[in-house]
Amino acid sequence: MTKPGTIRITCAPGLIDYLRQEVEAMDYLVDSSEPTGLKITACLQDAMRLNLFLRTGFNVLYQIGKFRCINPDELYTHIEAIPWEDLISTDGYLCVVSSVNTPTITDWRFASLKTKDAIVDRVASREGSRPNSGSNRDRFVVHVYWHGDQCEVYVNTSGKKLADRSYRRIPHRAPMQETLAAGVVLATGYDGSTPLLNPMCGSGTLAIEAALIASGRPPGLLRNNFGFMHLKGFDSEAWQTMRREAKKVRHKKTPAPIIATDIDGKAILAAEKNAETAGVRQLIEFKTCDFADTPMPDNKGIVIFNPEYGERLGQISELETTYHDIGDFFKQKCSGWTGYIFTGNMALAKKVGLRTSKRMEFFNAKIECRLLKYDLYEGTRRVKE
Repeated sequence: MTKPGTIRITCAPGLIDYLRQEVEAMDYLVDSSEPTGLKITACLQDAMRLNLFLRTGFNVLYQIGKFRCINPDELYTHIEAIPWEDLISTDGYLCVVSSVNTPTITDWRFASLKTKDAIVDRVASREGSRPNSGSNRDRFVVHVYWHGDQCEVYVNTSGKKLADRSYRRIPHRAPMQETLAAGVVLATGYDGSTPLLNPMCGSGTLAIEAALIASGRPPGLLRNNFGFMHLKGFDSEAWQTMRREAKKVRHKKTPAPIIATDIDGKAILAAEKNAETAGVRQLIEFKTCDFADTPMPDNKGIVIFNPEYGERLGQISELETTYHDIGDFFKQKCSGWTGYIFTGNMALAKKVGLRTSKRMEFFNAKIECRLLKYDLYEGTRRVKE
């Protein structure tokens, strides 16, 4: 794995453009891409670097096998031929994840079982004992992509998804996933040079991701466990050197104000705790208040709302008022700013009463969402959508 090979980096639907921008900004050439991931040619040390710096990626997968396969027995044979004893110790812990679309298997779990059996049988035959296995993805994780008659096998160098930054100790209500929040902030073009407001901030994920971006802090510094750490022969010294170098790349200039507010005091308490864990508490001003009373800096910047979408019928009428009031807030207090609303309910978005200048597609889990951009010029007035 020290030689260059295929690395597959996965992401949530809607984030591929931002992931590609990140990867190319790190000077990697993208070989191919699809809606939920891309491939590059790189080595294991590159995989470690990607895990440290990527904000919008889910997993960094290093390919260790690719072959033609038409049935479960062939899958076992090909998997068993891989020198797993060089990758996992007998006292290790193995998890297998499969993505299967082939007529010979109707249940992906059977492919995972055959893969697990092949791996532990191989290790046992060479080492005399076998590693444990289960469903926890926090150590040695193998991904199998078996589509049609082609099968690709990867070691997941991330382990758990990179969205698990480890700072959200108090999630509060329906928090936005960290990678999605980072993508939304990047989509606004935010770089920390202008103020950012996040009214209705909830547990603070958008504000925290903005602070990480503004300060140049790599999100991987927040985690102490990655899949590559459980590979046999893991170079701990090289990893610690990489972490030390990553800490030096932080922006020295203090970012413009980041202000996050919420009417719920418990949400603000959770957000403050999460920001403290993320190491960016000093960069964010939190306040318990109605969003209409959010403090406005003198300099113009970006304001991002992530209001509820309305999952219960009884909420809709209340939320119509909320979205209408967001429009009033934009109109009355945000002249000269750039406004954004992230929502999964376009019917409610119409209640804002302002024309959008751009609509960007995202997915929050399985909910199709839009990040709506509003150019709030002086004298912005209501118009029909």
